[in-house]
Amino acid sequence: MLVLLTGLMLFSGLTKAEQVRDLASFAGVRDNPLVGYGLVVGLDGTGDQTMQAPFTGQSLNNMLSQLGITVPPGTNMQLRNIAAVMVTADLPPFATPGQRLDIVVSSVGNARSLRGGTLLMTPLKGADGDVYALAQGNLLINGASAQSAGSSAQTGHQASGRIAGGATVEQSVPLSLGDQYGGLELHLKQADFGTAERVVSAINADFGYPVASARNGGVILLNGPTNANSRVNFMAQVESVDVSPVQPPARVVLNSRTGSIVLNGAVTLSRAAVAHGNLSVVIDTSLGVSQPAPFSKGRTRVVPKSDISINEETGTLRVVEGANLLDVVDALNALGATPNDLMAILEALKAAGSLHAELEII
Repeated sequence: MLVLLTGLMLFSGLTKAEQVRDLASFAGVRDNPLVGYGLVVGLDGTGDQTMQAPFTGQSLNNMLSQLGITVPPGTNMQLRNIAAVMVTADLPPFATPGQRLDIVVSSVGNARSLRGGTLLMTPLKGADGDVYALAQGNLLINGASAQSAGSSAQTGHQASGRIAGGATVEQSVPLSLGDQYGGLELHLKQADFGTAERVVSAINADFGYPVASARNGGVILLNGPTNANSRVNFMAQVESVDVSPVQPPARVVLNSRTGSIVLNGAVTLSRAAVAHGNLSVVIDTSLGVSQPAPFSKGRTRVVPKSDISINEETGTLRVVEGANLLDVVDALNALGATPNDLMAILEALKAAGSLHAELEII
């Protein structure tokens, strides 16, 4: 981690120009999530247990009735080669009917594996309830699983898979770029007044006349042409403009689940004293036997005996102070701190007002 953070520090001082397409996007140009409920068939005995997942049997009955097959009432179908699944996909902007989409298929019942299954035709709906795509195809599952005589082994996740090009777009999402007067909105991915000012200046300098103005720190207004073809050329030119964004604020991100710590190059540390030490409590229990004297009418008993010891490593009080990221990392690593220890130390430094950075815990 020290090598990685050192490399980040060395390049943090370099200001790299980025294109507008990397910093912002036009209003309305975005993906739209799709979701659908369907059935996967053809499983090798690894599907849902219909007694514990009754909705799978109900879905099969509904599908068979639409195909003209009537199942007698009260029939208990013990099916193990079928599974109920949820199908998700992202509908990209400007998608047209006939275009293929990648889909993700995930089990919603108690199926052990979807390997070898085939997804039956599933309508994919948007937030408005309309059907925008139809999904169907054979699943691709990574990894493998085996089970025999009460023992099992598995590699990879078997209850979810993908189908490349498994959905066909049936209708497109209406999208209007700008208003009738050629007005367009450019939304920054991370709102910042300094970056907005630089984007406006760079766009106006590239066109040679004022076409951009900032509404706030996250929205930039553009005066584009009204003709559709000219507007596309105008938007392409805007996206290719080079901008040098302002340096992001100092931030430390702590991942409490994985122990990962990420610091950017703007993190500094005022003078502070940090003591680091570990305290361990060891309890060792041994069993002894109490044997009564002969003819004493006593009973033999097992007597536990516990030895308790407390070990504490010598804590060292060190003064840490740094003007850049490398100094901060060197100071904390000099204490022999692990990632979990670093989390506690950084939180304490932030509470003491010595750490000059935003502390974000995820």
